[in-house]
Amino acid sequence: MQSRNNFNLVIYLFVAFILGGLLMYLIAINTDVFQSIGVSNPTSNSSNSTSNTCRACSGTVIVKEGSLSASVEKAYDAVMMVRNYKNATTIQSTGSGFVYKTDSNYAYLMTNHHVIEGAAKVTLITSKDKEIEGKVLGSDEYLDLAVVRLNKSDIIDTVKIGTSENSKLGDIVFTIGSPLGYEYRGTVTDGILSGKDREVTVSLATTNDWVMKVLQTNAAVNPGNSGGPLLNASGEVIGIISLKLVETEVENMGFAIPIEYAMSHIDSLEKGEAIVRPMLGISMINATDTYSLYRNGIMLDKNITSGVVVAEITTNSSASKSDLKKGDVITKLNGEETENIAFLRYELYKYKVGDTITITYLRDGKEKTTKVKLTENKE
Repeated sequence: MQSRNNFNLVIYLFVAFILGGLLMYLIAINTDVFQSIGVSNPTSNSSNSTSNTCRACSGTVIVKEGSLSASVEKAYDAVMMVRNYKNATTIQSTGSGFVYKTDSNYAYLMTNHHVIEGAAKVTLITSKDKEIEGKVLGSDEYLDLAVVRLNKSDIIDTVKIGTSENSKLGDIVFTIGSPLGYEYRGTVTDGILSGKDREVTVSLATTNDWVMKVLQTNAAVNPGNSGGPLLNASGEVIGIISLKLVETEVENMGFAIPIEYAMSHIDSLEKGEAIVRPMLGISMINATDTYSLYRNGIMLDKNITSGVVVAEITTNSSASKSDLKKGDVITKLNGEETENIAFLRYELYKYKVGDTITITYLRDGKEKTTKVKLTENKE
């Protein structure tokens, strides 16, 4: 009888040992799983356990409490896909845009100039997949902005205009747009505000002839996002997506026109008025363009590595009434450096026809200044 009891005790101990080992194995596996996905073990009493949870039975993980979904909802229905038609039926390009205001009859959508450039017809596709024909009221190549009008009854919502001036580096931002066309319309990407007041050189009439001062973000920007909004964490528009760096070794460097800059010109675009820009009345060559300088018979001191060289002065122009001469190297415009033609043009276009500006230039190794009263650029 005693031997039988001893046998049963051995069996019980063996089973208990097996079950205990199995239990410890399961606990170890669960701990590794939670650690590998970066979520606190729900059995833990740490302070992080309340913000991250795991529904182990289904394998679904709730990663974090913070979400942009409420902010996305504020702007989502105001963003539209923009189609640029070469003719009545052929689409030549697509982009994005957003409705920024309405009046009693119409709604007004902002997008990029390059999105609607050369269009025979422009249509807009709402978040509910309705295609509407719009009318381009005004557009400007240097601003890279355009305004398209549509019937108020066709729109769903409008965005709230914010400010980029109060935004700080590292602030959360997001975009809504139609990268790569119709299939991916309504795509949302997020990131941070990576930079402010970036000066990016772009090519318009000639190579690298214009500078844009823009916001930088690491939110994913792809072809088709152009014209869409860059929004802050509150769902307010702080910029208009315009371009990105496209190089094999570069990732996530997108740029947006500050909303304040866009809104300062919006009245003229809505009225279809041409943006009137001033002129100096000179032909210009970059100081680094040795070939063009040689062809124009201009020799510079080898120490001059930046600036804009006066190649010719137009008769009866503003410059002809100043002290400027052929061969002078313009280095500043109203105190702002003009390292090349793009930067000179950017600084010049800040002013209006009739304004008087001070030009700093080099002649025979000496720095001089002269004043020029700006006239209208007829080109």
